[in-house]
Amino acid sequence: MKPKALLLGRIDHATASWQALSEHADLVATTATCRQELLAEFRSGALDGVVAIFDRAPHSTPVTGKLDAEFIDAMPETVKFIAHNGAGYDNIDVAACTKRGIRVSNCPRVVDEATADTAVFLILATLREFNNGIMAIRNGTWTGLLPPEPLGHDPEGKVLGILGLGGIGRCLKRKMAVFGMTKVLYYNRTRLDPALEDGAEYVSFDELLAQSDVLSLNLPLNAATRNIISTNEFRKMKKGIVIVNTARGGVLDESALVEALADGTVSSVGLDVYQSEPNIHPGLVANPRVCLLPHMGTSTVETKTKMEELAVSNVREALTSGKLVTIVPEQQSLQ
Repeated sequence: MKPKALLLGRIDHATASWQALSEHADLVATTATCRQELLAEFRSGALDGVVAIFDRAPHSTPVTGKLDAEFIDAMPETVKFIAHNGAGYDNIDVAACTKRGIRVSNCPRVVDEATADTAVFLILATLREFNNGIMAIRNGTWTGLLPPEPLGHDPEGKVLGILGLGGIGRCLKRKMAVFGMTKVLYYNRTRLDPALEDGAEYVSFDELLAQSDVLSLNLPLNAATRNIISTNEFRKMKKGIVIVNTARGGVLDESALVEALADGTVSSVGLDVYQSEPNIHPGLVANPRVCLLPHMGTSTVETKTKMEELAVSNVREALTSGKLVTIVPEQQSLQ
């Protein structure tokens, strides 16, 4: 008998590649419409024999919820692999997966360019106060003579600070150099090889906060990074700093951010991610100096296709070799 591969959510772009996996496995889907129905289906034995799961987030999330310890424990004993369709995987309890001998993959690198493009847009929008102007037009307050105050700033010559100089951060560094932001500071837990730094200057966390004109958050969400930017960190920042977050909403304390905007510590903000999506702090929604996007950093046909194809390739590799193409860093030793 063939093993089974379970699809959670729907595939938009890599349908043919998924169907081609029928050579190696019986492709199955769930009939569940909510988390409790899915857990019941797991426990009923209806999905026994599933070896690999394609977690096509975020389409799967309304049904799965968090892939936490309860979810992992309820899965069939046969499950050995989860292929997650996203670069970030904070929705998955990797420790619980490791305990059960389940290996997890994500989709790094293929999201770098699109996410960096989004950060570029937000940096330009916040520096130039473009959102304030857009809101003036939409609210009917623009007089047609002068743009609304306050005036924005040119990116040229500003210090770009990157918290998390991974693939996305390095793409952002390269792209912002075109706009004259040639001085780049960064902080990682571990300093990069000089070849990867490509001229970026490694500084301490506190130095990054104190010296950056624009601070871009490009780090994963985990226990160590949750609310890494909060009240104490705002106190260490240069007055009038611009902050952009295209990483995960949980790395930035929204209540503290609203206060920092109110007292002028933070000049303007560009956000694509939020602490409790789709809910956003009302103090951010009401502020015209906050440019908001609905978590669309990777929302291009090309990038979504690459993500799905990579996730499918992880399922294929799991079925044919018992390994994953892009296993998450915490499980590298399990390959």
